[in-house]
Amino acid sequence: MRLSILFAVLAYLALAIETSIPYWVQTRVLIPNLIVILAVDLGLRHHGVIPALIAFAMGYATDAFSGSALGINAFLITAVYLLTYEISSRLLVTNAAVGATFVFVGVIVTSVGALVLGDGSAGFAAVGPMLTSFAANAAVSALVAPAVFRFVAILKRMVGLPVSLARE
Repeated sequence: MRLSILFAVLAYLALAIETSIPYWVQTRVLIPNLIVILAVDLGLRHHGVIPALIAFAMGYATDAFSGSALGINAFLITAVYLLTYEISSRLLVTNAAVGATFVFVGVIVTSVGALVLGDGSAGFAAVGPMLTSFAANAAVSALVAPAVFRFVAILKRMVGLPVSLARE
């Protein structure tokens, strides 16, 4: 229950930050994808049905905030969680560098997936020219990810949750 409440508050704050920063920073590429970072944190450190449902809820909340078709981000964020969960369960070491790599891949997957699934007319032809901006956004998100992981770990300790269920 505490994990659900913690990630609900973090997702709300992440979406508030992601939607308010574009008013201050004109370059959207510089805004990290905090929801993907939270989904990767869930996939690295919390395994089970509840974290998967939390990832789905974070994606669904992203759909509600962004105004896109409901279900696209819910599917993509859940896919990022499941991909991270599967790979991290087979690795011997999961640390901030591995998490940042997962964040980079996750942002690329969600960006390309939202473009392809969100607008059927764009398809794969529109992915090529936008791939550099997707990669730049993924790099910014990967650079911010270790700090977010540390912040989430501090909050987990404060509410009495285990910081890591995976191997460190």
